[in-house]
Amino acid sequence: MRASYRAIPLIATSLVVALLSSSPAGAFGGTGTGVRGGADDGELTASAQHSRIRVTQTSGPTGGKQGTLASTDVNWKPPPCWYEPVFTPEQLKNFSENDGSGDAGLRDGWYGSELWTDHFRDEKDATTIFTKPATVKGYKNYNLGKKGYFWRGVAPDVTGLDDTTLCSRLMFWQDAGEIPDVPKAPTPETLADYAYDKVKVPETEVELKPAARSTVNLPTWVWLDKGTFKDVKVRAELPGTGLWAETTAKPVALHLDPGTEDAEVFPASGDCEINDDGSIGTPYTKGNADKTPPCGIRYLRATDGTPYQLSASVTWQITWEGSDGTGGDLPDGTFETTQDMNVQEIQSINR
Repeated sequence: MRASYRAIPLIATSLVVALLSSSPAGAFGGTGTGVRGGADDGELTASAQHSRIRVTQTSGPTGGKQGTLASTDVNWKPPPCWYEPVFTPEQLKNFSENDGSGDAGLRDGWYGSELWTDHFRDEKDATTIFTKPATVKGYKNYNLGKKGYFWRGVAPDVTGLDDTTLCSRLMFWQDAGEIPDVPKAPTPETLADYAYDKVKVPETEVELKPAARSTVNLPTWVWLDKGTFKDVKVRAELPGTGLWAETTAKPVALHLDPGTEDAEVFPASGDCEINDDGSIGTPYTKGNADKTPPCGIRYLRATDGTPYQLSASVTWQITWEGSDGTGGDLPDGTFETTQDMNVQEIQSINR
């Protein structure tokens, strides 16, 4: 009997997958930079930490500084793993007979061509501790002549999976145009969740008056010019399945935190709504020094050499729609930036 294995953290013993034949085997690291699977399109890979999902931004700003959203729901996370089509019969044949080092399952690293050819070409059964039943029937000549794909589990962070059985089925066949009837099969919502984690939004750079030095008891006006924030739409597609989802992030509010309790914010909630034209607040104009801004801050105590950290975070409302007509809401996301605010002890100022 021969075996190939990959060490998984938190498991005391080696995780072994054995083919029912008698050739030696070795280990495959599975670090996310796995050996290419020989596909012409350059997308397929021997590593189960690499997804084939294509992500494109279909609308929204593309230049300038950008960042990733943080979900307002601390319990929400993108899907930990799912199944994807990996090889056509021809691609698997090319990979198995010319390379043969990679992941036959999410946790089953196979090193050496014979492991692959025995199971996928010569119909030899395989055994694995991660699937039920443990014995997996082999394939004849890679299913050449059939239309479809060999599917395998994918996980961006396999070491983060507490349940070692999740998405761990050994690579299996699925006819073309069909989605496997297995737990963790991909859905449009899976792609929507995946796209959420790929949304890039512009940094929050608010306009201030005064710009960098405020004055005790006089309001600082805060605003963003119109058109600064627009909807960001990200489309995720899984080739070979017909599945897609489009996730939309819509800016809905700017939240101000003055960085000290010795301050008032306007409005009192600190939430400045985004106007229909994409602007926030109202630009300061001469003569408004003593007026209350629709969006702004009044500091009540001067800084002592250490500036306050003014925080400005935009809340983005997240929705999605998918290829099967489904859709819905995802948790709001936020993106926050901070900037220094010095406050001087002067009771009046000419502007």
